[in-house]
Amino acid sequence: MALIITDECINCDVCEPECPNEAISQGEEIYEINPSKCTECVGHYDTPQCVEVCPVDCIPKDPDHVENHDQLYQKYLQLSQA
Repeated sequence: MALIITDECINCDVCEPECPNEAISQGEEIYEINPSKCTECVGHYDTPQCVEVCPVDCIPKDPDHVENHDQLYQKYLQLSQA
């Protein structure tokens, strides 16, 4: 399951540099996560790094992009070959 940044985001800029897949970017109003690049840090870390550093807890799992651990790992492998 990819992650999503909710409108509670305060644009503190700490999540974007933590993403090993460069899935996070500045949107029109708040930061956004590209679900095709988000692996919840599977393949890189044990926990999603953006969630770890977020001071307002605004990065839940995205119910519109449900993926299991194996699917996230396969996405990681595809992204790391690109």
